[in-house]
Amino acid sequence: MKKIPYILILLLYSIIIYKLVDIRYININKYNEEYKIKNNNYIKGKTPLRGRILDRNNNVLVDNVSIYNINYRKLKNISVIDEINIAKYLTNELELDDIASEKELKDFYILNNDVSNYLTEEEKDNYKYRKINDEDIYNLLNERLDKVINNYNEEEKKYIHTYYLMNKGYLSDTKLIKANINYELCAKLSEENIKGVTCDITWERKINYPFLETIVGTIGKISQENKELYENSDYNSEDLVGTSGLELYYDSLLKGKKAIYSLNDDNSLKLIKKEEKGQDLVLALDIELEKKSYEVLHNHFEIADTLANTNYFKEAYIIISNPNNGQILSLVGLQKNKINKVNTYSDISTKALISSYTVGSIVKGASHSVGYLNNLIDVGKKINDSCVKLYNVPEKCSFKRLGLIDDITALKMSSNYYQFITAIKSTGNKYYNNMKLDVNEDNFNLYRDVFKKYGLGSSTGIDFDKESFGLKGDKISGDLLLNLSIGQYDTYTPIELSSYINTIATKGKRYALSFKLQENEIIDEVGLDEKYMNRIHQGFFEVVNNGTGRGYTDVKFKPAGKTGTSESYYSKNVMTINSTYIMFAPVDNPKYSVVVVTPNVSYQNQKNEYIAFINRMISKSITDYLFENY
Repeated sequence: MKKIPYILILLLYSIIIYKLVDIRYININKYNEEYKIKNNNYIKGKTPLRGRILDRNNNVLVDNVSIYNINYRKLKNISVIDEINIAKYLTNELELDDIASEKELKDFYILNNDVSNYLTEEEKDNYKYRKINDEDIYNLLNERLDKVINNYNEEEKKYIHTYYLMNKGYLSDTKLIKANINYELCAKLSEENIKGVTCDITWERKINYPFLETIVGTIGKISQENKELYENSDYNSEDLVGTSGLELYYDSLLKGKKAIYSLNDDNSLKLIKKEEKGQDLVLALDIELEKKSYEVLHNHFEIADTLANTNYFKEAYIIISNPNNGQILSLVGLQKNKINKVNTYSDISTKALISSYTVGSIVKGASHSVGYLNNLIDVGKKINDSCVKLYNVPEKCSFKRLGLIDDITALKMSSNYYQFITAIKSTGNKYYNNMKLDVNEDNFNLYRDVFKKYGLGSSTGIDFDKESFGLKGDKISGDLLLNLSIGQYDTYTPIELSSYINTIATKGKRYALSFKLQENEIIDEVGLDEKYMNRIHQGFFEVVNNGTGRGYTDVKFKPAGKTGTSESYYSKNVMTINSTYIMFAPVDNPKYSVVVVTPNVSYQNQKNEYIAFINRMISKSITDYLFENY
C-alpha cells in the first residue's frame, strides 16, 4: 500500500514532463501563435471559404456561391450623430424594412435624450448615495417610456433598428447589416467610403445534385448540443460548421484556416495572415451512377403503382461498391410520397445506414460459414430437402420441396431445411420429428459472432456521422434460432448488406466502407478456409445463373449473388414482404457489388398472393447499366 503514492507521484511527473515537451518542442509553433494572438490583440477573421466536394471523376457535387454582405465595424471616437446618420443612409440604400423593437426604441431614446425628468428627486438621491444601481435606474426608465416611444414614426423605427445592429455585441465585433446584396450595390457602397462600413464577400453552400442532400449533409452555426465538440478548437459560436452528413464528418478537412488581423488603435483591422481555403473532399461516388440509380428507382416506383399488392411499397435502396477496397460508388435511397394522388419523391439515402429490415435468405452465405467453421456441414453430401417440426411449433419448410441437395444446391435453391438442420446440429442435437429444442444465448451468439465478421450486426467502418447496427432479437427459443439462420429474426441495414456481400466477394476479408476516395483498411476477417469460401462463391454463382436469382443479373456478366424474401410487420394488422438482392461480378475476379433492398414490396392479401417482381426488375436494370458501362 505504501508504494501507491510513489506511483501516483511518478504518473503526475510524467504528465508534467510530457506537457513541457509538448509546449517546448512538439507543438511549439501552435502555442507561439496562440500566445501572439492573445498578447498582441490579434483577431481571427470570418469562416474561410469551404472546400468543395467532388465525385471520383472531379465533377463538382458541392460548391461555394459568392454572396456580398454589408458589414459595420465600430471605429473608436466616432460620434453618436455620425452613427445615426450612417444608420439612416444604410436603411435607405439597402431598403431595410425591419423596425426596432420596444426595447431598442427605449434604449435609443435613453442614449440620445436627457431622461432625468423621468426620475423623482428621491430616486436621484438614492442613486447618488448608491442605494440603487444602474440596472435599477434602467428598469425605472423602461417602465416610464411607453408613451414617448410611440412618437417615433415608421421610418425612424427602421433606422433605429439599423443603429441597433451597428452597436450590438462587442466593440471589436464586425456586425452584419444586410446579407446577400447584388454586386452593383456592393460596389456603390464601397465607393462611398463610409466610416466602418464594408462590403465583404462571403459564401453559401450549393449542392448541385439535390438527391445527394442527405449524404452531403448541411452546414450551420454551432448548436448547443454540438458545442462540446468544438470547445478548445479553432471555432467560435458564429462560425459555419458541418452539422450533418459528410459536411460534419469531414469538417476539419473542409473548413480551412481563418485570416488573422491585428487591431489598430482606432479599432480598424490590419491583415496579418491571409485565410486558407478548406481542402476539397474527393468522394468515391460516381455521379452518373448516382443519377442512374435514382432514375431506376423512380421509374420502378411508377411501375409498381400498376401492379397488385404494392400498396405499402414506399421506399427502396440501391448501393454499388467496390468490394476490393470498400469504396461506395453509389448509394441512393428514395421514398415515394403520394399527395393528392400524385407521386412525389424524397431523398432518404442516409436511411440505408440507420434503418434496418428483416432480409431473408441472403444471410445463408454467413449461415453456411457457421456450419463450415464448426464442422457441421458434410461438404458435397446430399440430403433430401424436407420440413422441420419442433414441439409446439408449426412445421417449417423451404418454399417448396427441393429433392436431393448438398451445400451448394442448398444455396442455389435457397433451402431453409438445410439451414434448419445445420442450426440444430450447432446446439449439439440431432433432429427428430417433434423434438424439443432447448437453446441458450450462446447458441445465438455462435451465429451472430460469425455474422458480425461479415458486417451483419456490427459497424461497417463507414465514414459518416451516424450508423446503426440493426436490431437484435431479445427472445431465446429453438424456433427463433432457426429463424435467425434464414434471416427471419434479426434485422440489418442496407449498408451492412453491402459490407456482407463485399466480404463474400473477397473470400473473407472485410474492408471498411467509405464515401471518400481512399484505400480502406481490412477491419475483420471471417477466418474461413478458401476451399469453403469457394463453395459459397459457387453456390452464389448457381443462384444467379441457374437458381432462385436467375433473371436478376444477365448471366453474361458472370454474376454471383443471393436473393432474400422475408415477412415483416408493417403495422399491427398488416404483414408485408421485404425483397432483397445482393450480388458481385465477375465471380472469378469481383469488380463491383450491388445491393437492392425493397421493403414492404408486397403484403399478405387473402384475395391475392401475388408478389410483385419489383426487386428483380430494379436489379436487372441497374446491373445491366453498371456492367455494360463500367
